[in-house]
Amino acid sequence: MHRLSRLGRVLGPTSRPKQLGGGAWTVEAGGRTLVAKFGPGSLDEADGLRRLNEVPGAPPVPEIVMVEDDLLVTAAVDQAPRAPEHDESLGGGLAVLHSVALPNWGAGSSWIGACRVDSSPWQDAPGFYGARLRELAARCGLEGAVAPLVARLGELLPPGGPALLHGDLWWGNVLFGSDGQAWLIDPSVHGGHPEEDLAMLALFGTVPDRVFTSYLEVRPLEAGWQERVALFQLYPLLVHSILFGGGYVARAEAVARAFA
Repeated sequence: MHRLSRLGRVLGPTSRPKQLGGGAWTVEAGGRTLVAKFGPGSLDEADGLRRLNEVPGAPPVPEIVMVEDDLLVTAAVDQAPRAPEHDESLGGGLAVLHSVALPNWGAGSSWIGACRVDSSPWQDAPGFYGARLRELAARCGLEGAVAPLVARLGELLPPGGPALLHGDLWWGNVLFGSDGQAWLIDPSVHGGHPEEDLAMLALFGTVPDRVFTSYLEVRPLEAGWQERVALFQLYPLLVHSILFGGGYVARAEAVARAFA
């Protein structure tokens, strides 16, 4: 209840609190429904929402109401049952987002969920992905399995410069709005390959054909992208290995060895 008391102090009178899971709650305050999320990385997440919101045609994101070091409050998204237009909106919007070129790889959020990551900027893709994968692998005992893959990144990665990514794009961070649009929450923005977002989306659920069809109407994917899905899933698998252990470690090791 300490957290709810804190919300009352920063938002004024609140009512109808409901825990969403983890450190997130919905509350009524000021005549509207808000989502309050407690935890590290709030400032980075808010910055990511602002950056996504600045891209016309990208998937919409919730309005930021307030942010502190460990608290982010946003407007709640009015949701509806998933429909085909949501998948079409998601695919086209992601393609627009991925059309935004950035000057550096990385150089974004220092957090993905509750896991810290190095946000240093890089001029080359193998350097960025190699450093990130090595650092995460060291934290879950997979340095030996990941090292041969890192040595091959120059030949494994697709061409193209860094694009603006959501960075933590699994289905739990996609909301289906009553306006027919797919909304994005909880970003970990950085410069990366567009295939990274799409691969993460496929890690915990099927990506409907409508998403890809709408995506490809806006921008192409590099040849061979289907064979690289698992490669780009290694990053979130290592993050999950650090946060949750268990079977994620074995899955991450299997992917790393498949590309060694």
